[in-house]
Amino acid sequence: MSSNPSWTDAQVPVDPVAVPPPLREVVARWGAPADAAELPAAWVNAAGGTTFRLEDRGVFCKWAPAGVGLDLAAEADRSRWAVRWLAVPEVLEHGTCPEGEWLVTRGLPGRSAVAEDWRARPEAAVPALARGLRRLHDTLPVAQCPFDWSVPHRLARAVGAVEGLLEPPPVDRLVVCHGDACAPNTLLAEGSGEAVAHVDLGALGVADRWADLAVATLSLGWNYGPGWEGTYLAAYGVDPDPVRTAYYRALWEVGP
Repeated sequence: MSSNPSWTDAQVPVDPVAVPPPLREVVARWGAPADAAELPAAWVNAAGGTTFRLEDRGVFCKWAPAGVGLDLAAEADRSRWAVRWLAVPEVLEHGTCPEGEWLVTRGLPGRSAVAEDWRARPEAAVPALARGLRRLHDTLPVAQCPFDWSVPHRLARAVGAVEGLLEPPPVDRLVVCHGDACAPNTLLAEGSGEAVAHVDLGALGVADRWADLAVATLSLGWNYGPGWEGTYLAAYGVDPDPVRTAYYRALWEVGP
């Protein structure tokens, strides 16, 4: 299991989730009842991060408890930058308190690529995911990106052992990477099924495109079952690269 507290340890809750007391005033500002103890949630991960849905206002509120390693300030900065070129969450509010950190964003069209009906149709969802990532890589301007997700940057922040990772393979193509290009972080259109938006941009930055591709293809097995990597890479428009895939999956295991 990855040390990165992300999609490997996450779930879509069925029942409403308890609102942390420090967050109740925040969600009340965005339309929740002032005394709301529970709210519908779009996502919960094992680190304690929760994304609440405020459906009447069309917004989402993400909560990260202190000390869990989820940097919502970084996500806010990257979303504010990327929104000039792509459909990503518009930041409405960000704040901190001793107990944690929150991020309020405007809702986007489409639904998560791991919604039940998309998981039942991987032949449609998987190529759409790949085309969406290719569009992100082709659209976001490397020269204007102030964020780094290179191998040296990530090794400096690694939380696991890095033996064998000090010499990365040569860069194939430098792009602005999503930073967590797993299936749940892409939204697909209700009708066409095409990728229409990307979320969870906390690690977005310049890196070899295989840093994204290795993680994106790895996530397919968890969400759609085995055997979809070839379909994904073909739809993205690249041949398999076992060396870069293995390297960047190993790097993912030691930290985002």
